[in-house]
Amino acid sequence: MADIFPFRGVRFKQRTAGDLARTICPPYDIISTHMQSELYARSDYNFIRLEHPQELPQDTASENKYTRAASTLAQWLAEGVLIADEAPTIYVHDHHFRYQGKEYRRRGIITLVRLEEWESRVIRPHEGTLASPKSDRLALLRALQANTSPILALFEDPQRKIASLLNAKTESGPVIHFHADGGEKHVLWAINEAERLEEIQRVLAHRPLYIADGHHRYESALAYRREQRRNQEKPPGSDGFDFVMMTLVDFADPGLVILPPHRLVRGLPPSKIEDMVNKINPFFEVEEISLNSPDVWQKAEDFLVGEAGQGRIALCRAGENNLRLLKPRDLTSMEKFLPASRSEHYKKLTVSILDHVILERLLGLRGGGAEALVYSYDQSEAADMVLRGEYQLAFLIGAVNSDAIKIVADVGDRMPRKSTYFYPKLPSGLVFYRMAER
Repeated sequence: MADIFPFRGVRFKQRTAGDLARTICPPYDIISTHMQSELYARSDYNFIRLEHPQELPQDTASENKYTRAASTLAQWLAEGVLIADEAPTIYVHDHHFRYQGKEYRRRGIITLVRLEEWESRVIRPHEGTLASPKSDRLALLRALQANTSPILALFEDPQRKIASLLNAKTESGPVIHFHADGGEKHVLWAINEAERLEEIQRVLAHRPLYIADGHHRYESALAYRREQRRNQEKPPGSDGFDFVMMTLVDFADPGLVILPPHRLVRGLPPSKIEDMVNKINPFFEVEEISLNSPDVWQKAEDFLVGEAGQGRIALCRAGENNLRLLKPRDLTSMEKFLPASRSEHYKKLTVSILDHVILERLLGLRGGGAEALVYSYDQSEAADMVLRGEYQLAFLIGAVNSDAIKIVADVGDRMPRKSTYFYPKLPSGLVFYRMAER
């Protein structure tokens, strides 16, 4: 199945770049314009300059954010700000963080994985994608010939063979250890002993990998490989562009936190909102609870996860001080409003029912409703934005669990876009893959 390889990771030289907490940044897809500016100001060596460089009004086809990223990379390499490890390495990354008052540690393996087309079923996606992020990542790949941020993928380790190998390694000293913003901590170990590398490769060779976060980056890497292969005369498979950097996490890792992307709606005629509310009853049983109730969010959470959460949705509407708890009257009867080509597992997902039955059928938001929709990963925050009048509606859902991700991916289907949010995002700039350094 999956082919795993060590690589000569490129990292910041701390004596030159300074505090590593000031050099890392989030991945491109959650960086707002305001955050981008803050990261630029945080350090002259913040990785934002490679991961998601600023656009300028005077940009042209020959001078733009991608060419500036390439110039920055070349400069940092020449100055020794960035250095490549001497030996091919697989990295162990412990990401410590807090969520809802609890401490977590998510352990990942940063490695190269041989690119496989989706049809091979070696790498399995679980969500749909959009065109614009793929074109952006592809342009950055062309400019840098590097993977700046790792794809997060999941694997099964039922006999805990990988866990045992990693535990043995992490008894020794790490190569990176620092505290970051928000109470996070990053610890990185380097595995470059031949015997241990071969054992990790051997165990993971029998496993498919499930993309958790980074579908756009994977599809961009596939597109880049196809471009490069057109100009290759030798047999494919051993060039730098044949591989992509991933962080692999065990499905059973206790630090694997998945948040639900709640849907927020704005910009619709009030009559359409009223019409949607009136048409909900044939599809859902409706119960109302006051937002003034001291335990409203616990009640909402209990409701959303009850009966495995299938089809359960909480609705918050501007101008009202209550939550409508929506429970499907009959899941089977709703299937006629979902795409016939999709799997039975897809049709039972709450996010599928929300997107197809409520957003598409009742609100008329076709094609995902990109202009009217935004997403929040916190129930009370989403409701507050509606109560402040910033949005008209908030649809709150329960989180998809890792079992559902595996089931949908195994049958060759994909969940709707924005079905999952793996928290927290992996950092960019901790270590990255430069194709020339493989």
